[in-house]
Amino acid sequence: MLPSLVADHPGFHTATVKWVRHWNDRLFSFAVHRPASFRFRSGEFVMIGLPGAVGGKPVMRAYSIASPAYADELEFLSIKVPGGPLTQRLQAIRVDDQLYLGRKPTGTLVCDALLGGRRLWLLGTGTGLAPFLSLVRDAEVYERFSQVVLVHGVRRVSDLAWREELTAQLAGDPLVGDQALLQFHYLPAVTREPFHTAGRLTDLIADGRLFGPPVAGPRGFDAELDRVMLCGSMAMMRDVVPLLEAAGLDEGSNAAPGRYVIERAFVG
Repeated sequence: MLPSLVADHPGFHTATVKWVRHWNDRLFSFAVHRPASFRFRSGEFVMIGLPGAVGGKPVMRAYSIASPAYADELEFLSIKVPGGPLTQRLQAIRVDDQLYLGRKPTGTLVCDALLGGRRLWLLGTGTGLAPFLSLVRDAEVYERFSQVVLVHGVRRVSDLAWREELTAQLAGDPLVGDQALLQFHYLPAVTREPFHTAGRLTDLIADGRLFGPPVAGPRGFDAELDRVMLCGSMAMMRDVVPLLEAAGLDEGSNAAPGRYVIERAFVG
């Protein structure tokens, strides 16, 4: 079957699909070849999409870039929404197909939006994992923080995308593998199936499991030591943010760095 090509568009790059990986019937990853002029910071998002109906505008949605800033490919993680204007078609892409890629990545889940600290908490649910996949593979993160803790909450075990690589502490990564072995910790949690760590992120915070070994330091959030990034469901944001602020953490931005940041582009 011939690849599906898109017409040139003045507002977007045309990017070619490099690989596709289906995790289950609800979740898939894919990567495109990175245009030579495309620059971004680890943790940012960009618009991607496909042509609309004949004569119509392209259908575009914001997606976090899951690859680190130095990579020669742009990786994305997506849910499969039945009947979704974009994902219904996007989940069918194959190697060598083309799609549209925005020219201006942006976002607040970047190191520049945080003050310095010792522990970096990356708290994500569902596809909120994507920007953190970018950050944990960037050497700058390990230079700025002595511990990097990625917490991924999902409903089902099969939703734990990249679980094998993360459990291995990114051992195969040529750039950060040695640092990650000493500084990176991965805590997956599942809510609707039996799993060794069960419960919502708020449960892990409340009963202290979030702060247990191998994580070192206080058994709770500390405004002097901890910096936090949040990405995921609106419900998770609503529940976790008050806990951070009660511990003295203030929200940061690119213009005014703080102690925690969320990606508001994905919050309804």
